This record gives sequence, C-alpha cells and structure tokens, in this order.
Amino acid sequence: MTLFDLHTHIISPDTERYPSRPLGGNRSTWSSERPVTLEQLLRSLDEAGIEKAAVVQAATMYGFDNSYVADSLADHRDRLIGVGSIDLVADDALERIDHWIGERGFAGVRVRAADGTTAVNNAASLDDPRLEPAWSRLEADRIPVCIQMHSEHAPVLASVLRRHPGLVVALDHGARPNLAGGPPYSVLSELFELTGFPNVFLKITPITIRRAAAEPDGDPAKLIARLVEGFGSERIAWGSNFPASAGSLAELRAFVEGALAELAPEQRVDILGGTAARIYPQLAG
Repeated sequence: MTLFDLHTHIISPDTERYPSRPLGGNRSTWSSERPVTLEQLLRSLDEAGIEKAAVVQAATMYGFDNSYVADSLADHRDRLIGVGSIDLVADDALERIDHWIGERGFAGVRVRAADGTTAVNNAASLDDPRLEPAWSRLEADRIPVCIQMHSEHAPVLASVLRRHPGLVVALDHGARPNLAGGPPYSVLSELFELTGFPNVFLKITPITIRRAAAEPDGDPAKLIARLVEGFGSERIAWGSNFPASAGSLAELRAFVEGALAELAPEQRVDILGGTAARIYPQLAG
C-alpha cells in the first residue's frame, strides 16, 4: 500500500528570501513554535514510511506568496505536489492561476472560507459573483480546490457546485463537521448534503479526529465509520496537518491509522492513498 499524506506545511528559516506576510497580519503560532523546513519534511516522511505528500501553502505565514513551496517542489516532483493560496477575488485572479499552476507547477489551490483571514474570509463569500471566473477556470482545467469551511456552510458550497458540477473540491479537516451529540453523529446530515456531488472529497486530519475524541461520548472510530457511510471511502483521504498539528509525522500517521482500525482493509487503502490519487492523478505517476 502506498501512503499519500495530503496535508503538510513547510516554513523556511530564510526570512529575507521568504518574509513573513500572513493573511490578516497575524502569523500562526505553530509556524513560529514548531516550523519544519523542506529538508525536515522529507526526513519526516522517510521516518514515517510515507511515500508522497502534498505541501499546502502556509497562508498564515506567507499569505498569497507561494514562493517557498514552489521553489521546494522544483527538485522533488517525484514525491511532492503543491497546493497554493491564490486570491481568487483579485482582478487578475486568472493570471495568478496561470502563474502558480501553469508556470510554477502547483497541483491545486486552497481557499480559506472559514477560520481564515483571506479576502474570501467567510463561507457566504464562496458564492460571491467575483469568484465565478475562477471557479469556471478551475472547473475547466480540473484543478482541485481545497476549501477550509464548516459543515454548516455546506448549502453555500452546494449552490456553487450546482453551477460548476465539474469542480473538484477537497474539504480541509473534513469541513470541521458538527459533532454535537456524539455517535451516531446525526448532525452530520448538514455535511451529507454534499454527498450528491461526486467531485467533493473529505480530507481527514488530526484536527477532525481530536475534536471527535474531545466531545462527550465522542468516538473517532465511529465518526470515521459514519463519514465513510455517507461519502464512501473512495472520497475520503487523510492528511497529517504536520507540523501544524503537534507531534512527529510518524506519531500523526499512527494516530490517524488508529481511528481507521475498524474499517475494512480496502477502505483503509482508499483513505491512506487511493483517494489522494483520485484527487491528484499526479500522485499516481
């Protein structure tokens, strides 16, 4: 089984070449307390037995300047893909897509629709008319977009997907689902509104699992089983969120695998690698 980690971050120690310019002006705590360089990420992947990974732009460190990730990808395209942050409401959004995707070799785009400080900083903005040209381009070129949002915002995303059914979407942290009440997680019905869109995928990270464990009577294994029941394992992929989530990459891998232990072997294969290759065919090459 090939393991693909769909959610990692890197931070450069060279602050002159790659200065901090976080979105909203507030640098994330993790990026200063436990930064990980490209070289450290590669060593961590080796130690954790992970073959390939997606490096997601640390927008709370670098904003829309994806230079460090782009420069890091150059010599490691056999192992890494990049997911960049692009201001999709900018007047030159399409040119920015051309630059980062076409010229610098990124595989996908990330939008922080909730819990973020980008120009698109609330879920209602996902259906902002100014985003239509970008959605159309991403859909036409099959460029996956990772969206950080909450499950309560599913109706807003659904309205976008009705206009752009070919848009490939990976929901960061499982869309931070509402876990109130614990198993059987009946409030997941709001997230399950998106199951009717076959190009919507979930990214399960330690954030998702730890939230389940922290809820009264919460059970990460039952949460994962419920998500698989709704979306199918072929539409769920794991990401370590390393190093934003505390712990070594090997520990984060083991933590996620623990939550998958009760699934069938073929379902675990999907979540730990197969689904990633469906979202990003480059990973299978």
